[in-house]
Amino acid sequence: MTGSSAACELELRGKNDIKLKADAIGPQDGPSVILLHGGGQTRQSWQSTNRILADNGYRAISIDLRGHGESDWDPSGDYDFTTLLADVERCCEQLPQPAILVGASVGGALSLLLAARRPELCRALVLVDVSPTIEIAGAEGIVKFMSANPDGFADLEEAQQNIARHSPNRKRAASLSGLKRVLRKRDDGRWGWHWDPNFIAGDWQQKVHELSSLMQQAAPLISQPCLLIRGQLSTIVSMDSVDELKRDIPHLKFVDIAGAGHMVAGDRNDMASEALITFLDEQPLP
Repeated sequence: MTGSSAACELELRGKNDIKLKADAIGPQDGPSVILLHGGGQTRQSWQSTNRILADNGYRAISIDLRGHGESDWDPSGDYDFTTLLADVERCCEQLPQPAILVGASVGGALSLLLAARRPELCRALVLVDVSPTIEIAGAEGIVKFMSANPDGFADLEEAQQNIARHSPNRKRAASLSGLKRVLRKRDDGRWGWHWDPNFIAGDWQQKVHELSSLMQQAAPLISQPCLLIRGQLSTIVSMDSVDELKRDIPHLKFVDIAGAGHMVAGDRNDMASEALITFLDEQPLP
């Protein structure tokens, strides 16, 4: 393959021309892989996976969803799933070739919906701990975590302790500096999450049911090669929901990652990335 493999930042445009920041790494003529994070995360959650993809000849592009990371916050607080989907659709339209879509949680739901709606934009689909049947108790836990600490944290250590309580499976980082990618220091000196609180405004249960319904309608339309990577300790994706997805997508491949919860890439990035590369290398991609 030819073309520069150096990492760079991109500025993409979503619905209503909203600015979406992205990182790209890997050969420019390599197969494009779009990576979408979960709600409350940023594109930095794919940092290690990006490098692994690049090392294997893929062009990895991880995007901050609107209201997250360095992407614009919507001035009207519009974080409807149809709006988020339109953002991703526009990003894929700006690529020179159909993309491999890799999405975690909400990012995976958007990937599934786009693959069904615009199959010409997606050549393969990887879902990371998300399925059309969402476990309500697990979703409630995530919402509680995201809505807690509205006043932020006094320092990074306090934030780390909060994350550790929510994700006990994740190995604690040797340095707190990495938290600066998901937190921002506010004018009052406290640290707040790197996403717009309006993202979780409204009736969360209604939103979960709406998203679940949209995914259930989309799943039987998936014709592209498809992989589901589940965290074995997930509170969001049950084995019953995996079986249901296999019925809707008969050609679905499935990998269960031991020792990982819902945040699969953070809990066991090594195993998740290995499963991803193995799947992609099996596909007839240029």
